[in-house]
Amino acid sequence: MARSTDHPSIIDQISSECLLGHWRRVNRVLSGIYEAEMRDWGLKSSQLNLLVAVAKAGPVRRIDLGKRLHLDPSTLTRNLKVMLKQGWIEEKPDEVDQRSARLKITTKGRKLLDNIAPAWKRAQARARQMLGSEGAALVLGLKERG
Repeated sequence: MARSTDHPSIIDQISSECLLGHWRRVNRVLSGIYEAEMRDWGLKSSQLNLLVAVAKAGPVRRIDLGKRLHLDPSTLTRNLKVMLKQGWIEEKPDEVDQRSARLKITTKGRKLLDNIAPAWKRAQARARQMLGSEGAALVLGLKERG
């Protein structure tokens, strides 16, 4: 089938207009900024977000944490394994339902968050500079839909 010269090809259209493709490129750049700042602490950006989510949620079941963060079970388990081993979080049986366990941040995890604050603030400033004020506002304003 001949390609029409009146319309851009699907390849050109996806290359220039695909929101997901552009989002992933931005995500890789942002991840690199935060990863560079967290490297000295042995913390990956994905683990930082997970640690903060556990701290905010209080004792939380894995399944609920995974749903909240839209993480598949294998990704969640892989990150939690490292964090449990490091002693940043702990998992204990639920007091009400002994069949279930809950994750919570440890004193060591809270101290880590306090200690990385300057590095996070540097990463945040670099990310805001890269995105610009409108881009940063757009990202922070994104809400789940559907």
